[in-house]
Amino acid sequence: MARVGVLLMNLGGPERIQDVGPFLFNIFADPEIIRLPNPALQRPLAWFISTLRSSKSEQAYRSIGGGSPLRRITEQQARELQSLLRQRGIDATSYVAMRYWHPFTESAVADIKADGIDQVVVLPLYPHFSISTSGSSFRELQRLRQTDESFRKLPIRCIRSWYDHPGYVLAMAELIAEQVRLSDVPEEAQVFFSAHGVPKSYVEQAGDPYQKEIEACTTLIMAELENLLGYGNPHSLAYQSRVGPEEWIQPYTDQVIEQLGEAGTRDLVVVPISFVSEHIETLAELDIEYRELATEAGIVHFRRVPALDTYPTFIEGLADLVGSSLEGPEINLDEAAKLAGRVKFYPQERWQWGLNTSSEAWNGRIAMLGFAAFLLELISGHGPLHAIGLL
Repeated sequence: MARVGVLLMNLGGPERIQDVGPFLFNIFADPEIIRLPNPALQRPLAWFISTLRSSKSEQAYRSIGGGSPLRRITEQQARELQSLLRQRGIDATSYVAMRYWHPFTESAVADIKADGIDQVVVLPLYPHFSISTSGSSFRELQRLRQTDESFRKLPIRCIRSWYDHPGYVLAMAELIAEQVRLSDVPEEAQVFFSAHGVPKSYVEQAGDPYQKEIEACTTLIMAELENLLGYGNPHSLAYQSRVGPEEWIQPYTDQVIEQLGEAGTRDLVVVPISFVSEHIETLAELDIEYRELATEAGIVHFRRVPALDTYPTFIEGLADLVGSSLEGPEINLDEAAKLAGRVKFYPQERWQWGLNTSSEAWNGRIAMLGFAAFLLELISGHGPLHAIGLL
């Protein structure tokens, strides 16, 4: 029997307050986060931003207990998935590959080689494909295969996205149904999907399918929810976590919450649709920031649907995905990472913002805005360097 390695890919997050600065450095050192015309500037700029903004990001992590739970949850998901696959007769070992914090992708690949795995199934923990979530992780694996001959010889099957998988859709609907039933008038509860946003240019210029997949997924979940409840609920979809000067896909979460409050919505059931684990954006942005906004807007009950984490229906769905991948046609890294449009990631001919659209990037929101303002000051000639005679 072939030994199968299941590689679960996620973003990663600082587990302790002292990890926040290095974690931010890793994010901003990635040219797919901030794209510069001169690669030599990437690391100095990353150091500058991470040093400048660490204290504010540390405050955000203190508000959720002092660190991100993402690694712990992802490793729990890996263990439960491995156990279920072995119960189904698949000789599987699960590995965790984080993009910007421990355990890094290189570490997971080293473990796969050391364990003598015969083939690998790559499963991104992002249900919906986007350039800078699944796409970034796939491209990291491509780079590692180019420089590692033994890894290059290892057969790889990739799962590109799984937003429409029945197990995922059912798991989401079940968790939503639990919160809807708690409402004063369940039939009138507003189901509010909040997904992480992406820059509009990713969708319109690069052919990123993320927005279409989110919208299609919402439709599927609402249909399944109606099957479970026996009635249909009003629902809406918006996008959170926009950063920087570039336009992002709309509508925006904060604006829609205010509109729902003005329309007299009493019960709001908030669904973190593009996140499968609790992390900074669910625990801080949704549970603290947007909850306060909803209260100010007049919404009486703000019920947030928990992230999937290790919910049994979800883990069963992941196991189904792995089994189908092993039985179906092989999808290699090149096929998994490709886009409909053409996009040049690095280097750029001009300054361009490319914002990471995955979970823990909430940290960079203030950093991006602050740095954008700093750049505008420099360009306008009114910045601090101009004032002291350096420009």
